[in-house]
Parts: sequence; C-alpha cells; structure tokens
Amino acid sequence: MAKKNISLGRGIESLLPKNFDSSFLLNESERIQKIDIDKIEPNKDQPRKNFNQDAIDELGESIKQHGILQPLIVSPKSKDGAKYIIIAGERRWQAAKKIGLKSLPVIVRTLKELEKLEIAIVENVQRVDLSPLEQALSIEKLHDIFKMPYSAIALRLGKAEPTITNSVRLLSLPESAKKALENRQITEGHAKALVSLKDDPDKLNQLLESIIKYHWSVRQAEQFVVGVKKQNKPIDDMRLHMAKETVETQMLARAISAPVSIRRTANGGKLEISFTSDQNLKDIINQILI
Repeated sequence: MAKKNISLGRGIESLLPKNFDSSFLLNESERIQKIDIDKIEPNKDQPRKNFNQDAIDELGESIKQHGILQPLIVSPKSKDGAKYIIIAGERRWQAAKKIGLKSLPVIVRTLKELEKLEIAIVENVQRVDLSPLEQALSIEKLHDIFKMPYSAIALRLGKAEPTITNSVRLLSLPESAKKALENRQITEGHAKALVSLKDDPDKLNQLLESIIKYHWSVRQAEQFVVGVKKQNKPIDDMRLHMAKETVETQMLARAISAPVSIRRTANGGKLEISFTSDQNLKDIINQILI
C-alpha cells in the first residue's frame, strides 16, 4: 500500500474558502484581549456537564508554569461588555479560577461572526478532500466550539449519526495508529477495528502490527477483535487462526503447483486456489482428481 503523508497541521484554515474573512480565525494573536475573569461565565448550553477535577488541577499546574497557551473564545452576553459567555475553553477557565488568576486571554466573537464561521466550516467539510482524521477533527471542532450535538452535525453533513460518532472515535487512537492511518498503511476500516481495542493497548498494538505486516483485510481485523474479546483466545492462537497460509495450505500448494490461501468468514471460511488461465485451471483440477 503506497504511503502518502497527510499533514494535520493545516488546522481550521484548511476548512475555509479562500475568500473567507480570516479575522474570524482563532489564531489571530493581534485580536487577543485580556478580560477580568469575573466577567467570564460558562455557557449554560455546554453539552459537557462533568469535568474531571484531577485533570483540571493538572491543567492549573501547567498554566502556573507556562501560562494559558491558547486563548478562550467568548461572546458578549450584553452590549455593554459587562459579561462574556465561554464558547470554547471552559476547562482553562475552571483551572485559572482554581489557581487564582485575575484575567484571561480571550478572543471575542459576536454571535454573527460565530454563525458565519460555523457555516463556512460545515460547507467546506462537505466538499474538501479531508483525511479520516481531519474529518474527525473538524467534526469535533463543530461539537466543541459551537456546542452542536453529533445528531445535528450528522444532519448538517447529510450523514448517519453513527457515521459521525464512529469518525470522532478515531481521535482516541494512539499516535502509532494515527500515524499509520495518515500514511495510508491502514484504512479507515482498519482504524475503526483498532478503536475497539483502545482499552487494551497491548492487543491494539499487536493487531496494528499484524495489519501492516501481514496485509490483513478489514474483515480479518474485525475477526481478530471478535476472537480476542469474545473467544478470549491467546494472541498467538488468533494470529495463527487469521493467517491466510498454514503448513497445510503450503503442502497443498506444492502438491497441485498452485497458490492456495484461506479466507475466513463469520462461520468457517473458504479455501481459495488461484489459477492464471483456463488451461492452468484444468491442470489444477486434474491434479486434484488424480
């Protein structure tokens, strides 16, 4: 499988049309403001209600050492600018409050600006040739920044909701699997099978290695997952079970002078004999019937 490096570093700019007003982008440092932390409050429509407090404490320690590296995105709650609603960055706000910061770096966006940005991203996600990980990142961006539930994103993109949620799950893969997906050593189907083992890193890495080394199909990867999770077979047994060739197929191949392989199915499988021409097929049949 040919390798092609796909950069994820293009960021949100890759989702926007060329004539889009770049002043709406989140990385415009000259538009960053300092606002009193008491003027900022969380969004009551934030879909995420529970935050890991240990993670918040760790983030607070990081902020003490390095500061807030990425400004919050806020929108004015009132015209006089007395209060601002958090659009993105509630974890940073919580951590900053815990460690006693008095002000925060923010980028202020009006609701009209946010609506334009949302529309631009949705439209371009639909037509830009994005890699599976870029697609997942863009969906998560819509979910996090604009508080769009996955069901609404699915509707906007014309996709089934399970397709959207399965796409986002790719972001939970370890870096080794993400890199393999970026470099096209594995397909999106392989990656989705790997996600099923994300809570068992050893088995995930062994499956990743087998996909790349033995050129396993998506179906083989899925069967490996089923075997490991339901049948609880040892990894070595599963690899042997999933092999396209065995000692027996090699013996048969030598006997009939033709390639022989195994294709596993949900119930049993198929023994496949390859031939190069009609005459070759006749010769193989004669060998078997002797």
